[in-house]
Amino acid sequence: MSALFSTVSKVRNGYDPEEVDEFFDHARQVYEGKKPERLTSTDIQVSMFDLVRGGYDTHEVDAALDRLEGAFIARQRAEYVAVNGQQAWMNALAERARSLYGRLGRPDGERFAPAGRGESGYDMDDVDDLCDRLVAYFDRQEPITAAEIRSATFARRRGKDGYAEAPVDAFFARAIEVLLGVE
Repeated sequence: MSALFSTVSKVRNGYDPEEVDEFFDHARQVYEGKKPERLTSTDIQVSMFDLVRGGYDTHEVDAALDRLEGAFIARQRAEYVAVNGQQAWMNALAERARSLYGRLGRPDGERFAPAGRGESGYDMDDVDDLCDRLVAYFDRQEPITAAEIRSATFARRRGKDGYAEAPVDAFFARAIEVLLGVE
């Protein structure tokens, strides 16, 4: 069997090829209907692989995961639209988008809980800037893509100077789902 992805040198770490191959094989079988369970975009987003010397290139695998998530959301959309119609899909997306507004309406510096004392968190200004871009997208149709949110990076801050990472990550994962549903 040929490798799905390029490997890094034996002195660098990459994703465990066996774990990655197993995940993508499982995803393919689910997508092709050979396995009865569903695979959601959240399942794909939270997939994690061990790092091993000489493993798969992490950037290639992450890019493939992004494409895989897009494929599953496109299929979900097609199935939903076939049963309920395009307008119902758009209404459902609008409802998911409204669920983001609670945080987006908060003032800068107060959108998420601060990181715990001495814990590393995300720079509040960086996170708030990305939130402002989402507001501009929803309110004024200014362009932003799921890929832009996925590739966003935030400077690190400690304690109350940063937002706790988990709520920020979960929020932007939902935003990505909404944007992928429209793209």
